[in-house]
Amino acid sequence: MDPVVIVTLVVALVVVFLFAAAVRIVPQARRYNIERFGRYRRTLQPGLNFVLPVADRVNTKLDVREQVYSSDPRPVITEDNLVVNIDTVLYYQITDPRAAAYEVADYLQAIDQLTVTTLRNVIGSMDLEETLTSREEINSRLRAVLDDATGKWGIRVNRVEIKAIDPPATIKEAMEKQMRAERDKRAAILHAEGERQAKILTAEGTRQKDILEAQGAQQAMILRADGEAKAVELVFQAVHRNNADPKVLAYKYLETLPHLASSDNNTFWVIPGELTEAVRTVTSAFGDQSAAGRPQPAQAEEVADADTPRDGRVPELDAGSSVSLDAATAADEAGKQAAAAVSDAKAEAEAAMSPQVPRRGQTSGD
Repeated sequence: MDPVVIVTLVVALVVVFLFAAAVRIVPQARRYNIERFGRYRRTLQPGLNFVLPVADRVNTKLDVREQVYSSDPRPVITEDNLVVNIDTVLYYQITDPRAAAYEVADYLQAIDQLTVTTLRNVIGSMDLEETLTSREEINSRLRAVLDDATGKWGIRVNRVEIKAIDPPATIKEAMEKQMRAERDKRAAILHAEGERQAKILTAEGTRQKDILEAQGAQQAMILRADGEAKAVELVFQAVHRNNADPKVLAYKYLETLPHLASSDNNTFWVIPGELTEAVRTVTSAFGDQSAAGRPQPAQAEEVADADTPRDGRVPELDAGSSVSLDAATAADEAGKQAAAAVSDAKAEAEAAMSPQVPRRGQTSGD
């Protein structure tokens, strides 16, 4: 083969190799750090880039997108000397590829260790209860410390989240018992409150019922009293308007006497002091002059005076008191005479009310 051709081929191959070594294509969201003879030269941006063959080489390829790093559970001691395991999730982004490659040897390990030490400082000043309820405060303090420390490494920490806080098993059981007791307490309080409201409503309903019943009874008594008052007023007006005869009034009086002892609860009954006077009035009003053996008004008055005590009080016959035989006989005799007088008065009143029947002791010529 011709030496010229061989040299040409060699030169062409060298040119192709040098061209390929000089061209660097960087993908989007990537950064390449270029070193020339072992010293940092520049950072290649996405797209087509040219470097010096043989002299320049790519040292590190970095991804500048936001990335997520989840650490393993780490034991942390709280202020009340309880060991809890905490998992954290870190969201970070490389802002300076040169610093991320040359300022720290392994930025992920550095971030992990910094997170653990910061967590121990923060959790060490809190008790278990505060640790479980202060996640937002812990996240904010972690982010502030990490962002300040990783700034010189060319890394920006966007968010730090606590994924889990695992207390010991015995503490979990105690917390479960506490929560169960708290729920039972709330249930008992709600049940007692419900019973209290029910009793209050029942008492209120009973009070309203009693008030309404009392008001109804009051209205009924008022209406009944008004009716009785109007009835008495009408009777009184009718009596005065019609100018009733004394015979009729005396007859009504004697007709009312048997009702005085009509009740079953009466253990004694009282003989009115004006009974003989009423009998005498009825007898004199109807002019009882023809009945033989009938007691005259003077005799009735004497009987009444004999039966009535001198002090004017009304004699009483009590069922429970012990009286003498003569007093009982006198009372029976007075009752019989009163009944006979009532019967005679009724007969004469009926005869007086019938104008066609002449009175006894009078002739038709009268």
